[in-house]
Amino acid sequence: MVQKYQSPIRVYKQPFELVMEIAGVDYVYFSQENTLNKRERTLHIESHNETFSNRVIIHELCSYSAHPENEDWTCFEQSASLDIKSFFGFESTVEKMAMKQYASSIKKGKEIIEFYLNQLEEEGISHVPRWTPSLDAPSSSVTTKPVCATPKLLHLELPVTPAVSIPVSTDANDCEIANAINNDATQNDATSNDANSQPDNLMENQTGTPDDKLDADYIKRYLGDLTPLQESCLIRLRQWLQESHKGKIPKDEHILRFLRARDFNMEKAREILCQSLTWRKQHQVDYLLETWTSPQVLNDYYTGGWHHHDKEGRPLYILRLGQMDTKGLVRALGEESLLRHVLSINEEGLRRCEENTKVFGRPISCWTCLVDLEGLNMRHLWRPGVKALLRIIEVVEANYPETLGRLLILRAPRVFPVLWTLVSPFIDENTRKKFLIYAGNDYQGPGGLLDYIDKEVIPDFLGGECMCEVPEGGLVPKSLYRTAEELENEDISLWTETIYQSASVFKGAPHEVVIEIIDAASVITWDFDVCKGDVVFHLYHSKRAPQPPRKDPLVGQHSSITAPGGNNIQLIDKSWTLGLDYSMVESPLTCKEGESVQGSHVTRWPGFYILQWRFHTMPGSASTNLPRVDDVLASLQVSSHKCKVMYYTEVIGSEDFRTACFDVQSLGSMTSLESSHSGFSQLSHATSSSNHSQSSSMISR
Repeated sequence: MVQKYQSPIRVYKQPFELVMEIAGVDYVYFSQENTLNKRERTLHIESHNETFSNRVIIHELCSYSAHPENEDWTCFEQSASLDIKSFFGFESTVEKMAMKQYASSIKKGKEIIEFYLNQLEEEGISHVPRWTPSLDAPSSSVTTKPVCATPKLLHLELPVTPAVSIPVSTDANDCEIANAINNDATQNDATSNDANSQPDNLMENQTGTPDDKLDADYIKRYLGDLTPLQESCLIRLRQWLQESHKGKIPKDEHILRFLRARDFNMEKAREILCQSLTWRKQHQVDYLLETWTSPQVLNDYYTGGWHHHDKEGRPLYILRLGQMDTKGLVRALGEESLLRHVLSINEEGLRRCEENTKVFGRPISCWTCLVDLEGLNMRHLWRPGVKALLRIIEVVEANYPETLGRLLILRAPRVFPVLWTLVSPFIDENTRKKFLIYAGNDYQGPGGLLDYIDKEVIPDFLGGECMCEVPEGGLVPKSLYRTAEELENEDISLWTETIYQSASVFKGAPHEVVIEIIDAASVITWDFDVCKGDVVFHLYHSKRAPQPPRKDPLVGQHSSITAPGGNNIQLIDKSWTLGLDYSMVESPLTCKEGESVQGSHVTRWPGFYILQWRFHTMPGSASTNLPRVDDVLASLQVSSHKCKVMYYTEVIGSEDFRTACFDVQSLGSMTSLESSHSGFSQLSHATSSSNHSQSSSMISR
């Protein structure tokens, strides 16, 4: 597996021309191509190794450019890949070790570039005139392609291991790929060399606008100190989300939480993050703080609430679990209402973390929870109550990873080990490490509560002087209890209040939705996520209405159309002919698993429009009539699983569409439409140290 690294944008607060005096463009150690455009103020560098390329392939891309918002600053980006083709059976291990070694030297680069910039300033050189065209210099771009050239400016050479002896670029613009393979014994003279390896990115393609990218200063200010490889994982996952969820990607700190939860394994983090984003969208969790109103019984008897912050600036939540009547709350509200309330607490916690980040001027991404267990006894181990607790833990662990900074459990009674035995298997190991448990009054001594919470905010019921507004709880009156049937209906209604519908798509059995249009200039909008498998999306038009599936009264199944799933509906009759009975009004759109697609179509004719999601099959071989073994195996593997989509459609009048959205020049195309119901995540925001805006286009996936 090729190891990759992608760095954020490094910003030098000096002009481009001055940085070029340090970086230089005319010395290399690899086969390298340098392109300096003085007019555009850009320097692009691409290099790859030639020696030992049968064993190791190293590819680097570097770029210097003027800052898009401050012409007196310079941006630097770099990407690189390391692919060890043959290393005695240890290729994967060597790649990972090499990349870690490579990343460990990355941060030195910027320090050394800045060191030389400071030296120039001390010598009185703080400005280099910008390039201006002259009569004898018609071109402003210079390209060089030296191979194994000798370093010229700073004479920096990188030591390499005798065993591998890979020539490495010593340009101040190049990353120290050599250091990725070097051992510590060969680095005694490499301090300055490391420095000039400044470019610390594995940049694959310079796509998107500068506003779509993160810079190092922003990461440090709002996300914290990350290692180069951690930065790389964040940027690469963010880029993937921009491509597949354009306009609706979550905030950077939220992406970072999922990466931390999987120890920065990007594939695992991407999987659980996509599942969580789909869950949030389906249940409209983004709007929970706006739509959820706690029932009065929760306000009176739920013994939890926010209370100032801990010594690190984290929001502090206090839960007096020992005083809570869990049985009464479950009998009065139901399991799902309690879950909704806990989710609203987590959403409020995210909001408070953002506020505290601004207040304290440092990244705060999690909160502290203080749980007081005084009063906990066997009645709290009532089975439905424990079941509700486990359900809450399961949902929170899946969708709010790394939001708990510390959990202080105070006054744990003898019955606590029983409760802990029941719930601990459902808590992630990384989360369990954050638990601090105190029995009796142990929390008052050294290493206790005062180590984490300032004395002036310790609640009065724990011996402090701060009045705490958390409800004291008590028994929920039995008059508020509800029947099992009432609670079941309540639980169902809570999670079915969603504008999205789910459908299964099978091979040979597409899912279809029909929309009747009276006004020829109406706008059909759609918003769907591909939750599982790959699908092809079509939009058709017909003058006659498709007949809904007919059920056979004897067998209770569809007699005219076979639907493998209960939430799979087919409307286009098999006898219909494309081009005669119905026509295609949008080009087919292939959508992969995990993609989010939004679009719209301005109708030109009245009639019936059919949205169709069809199973995406593997293309066959074009060179022979016989199927390839790989295709057959892939087809068998894919066809054994159904596809699943979650969708929402809406019809908007043409006048409303023109007023609320955009110019009607996009008639008939799969354009974007920002519907008020589209579920733009509140987790989305502008990310930049200045004003790092993100595109909120919904054209796409």
